[in-house]
Amino acid sequence: MRLVYRTVAGVVVVGLVGMLVAAVVATRQEPGTRPALADATPTPTLAPPSPTHSSSGAVVASAPPSPTATTALTTAQDDPRLPELPGGDLELAALAGRSAPVRGAIKDTRSGVAVPRFSKEWALAKASPFASRQMLGRIKGSAYRGMLVSCPVPIEVQDTLRDTAFLAARWTLNHHPAGATLNWTASQPITVDDRSGWLLGYQVNYTIKGEKRRSMAALALLDVPESKPALVFITVPDAQKKRWRDINTVMSRIKVL
Repeated sequence: MRLVYRTVAGVVVVGLVGMLVAAVVATRQEPGTRPALADATPTPTLAPPSPTHSSSGAVVASAPPSPTATTALTTAQDDPRLPELPGGDLELAALAGRSAPVRGAIKDTRSGVAVPRFSKEWALAKASPFASRQMLGRIKGSAYRGMLVSCPVPIEVQDTLRDTAFLAARWTLNHHPAGATLNWTASQPITVDDRSGWLLGYQVNYTIKGEKRRSMAALALLDVPESKPALVFITVPDAQKKRWRDINTVMSRIKVL
């Protein structure tokens, strides 16, 4: 009897082992239960933006501008007070009048540039909020007069000197009578002491006491070492148009320190 029980137990054990082996084999062969193979496609790595050349000749990154910079440029481009910049280069023409005598230069160490120091009709004035300032004499019946200033550019720097100069020109309207608009007379890349820059010339139109008036103005934006770009800005109203040629003198005699 014991022999019978042992035989039955052995058969049961063998059967269970066989079922277990079959289950394991089936499990290994079931699709979808194999370990997933690693994706053979290489993961892309982020490379630094490739440099590209701007219209100013300076190398700039091709990465998109910061949201703030983009917003500032878009706002300026939508401003009806100033048109789009000319598509090509437009050189500053010689303006009317004769240049005032120059006696040396004003070294603006804060901005990293030197500008001509005029004598006679131009006088040094309190620099603040700029880094340097020269003023023409007062005009009877008007609070507005000729001004030459330099300072680190007071607006957000854009991806190119051209775009930064465009925003700077918009900012200079704050230093003209209310409601002033402008038309471009020059837009060109410049090089000063091996440093890249951009020059903008423009006529500013406005009304004073019901009378239409205008000023001639220009600015130079220079990429100076270890600082924000330097801004040199000059504006002269038509009541002092004998000094319009001083604009050419300033733009041609800027130096990088």
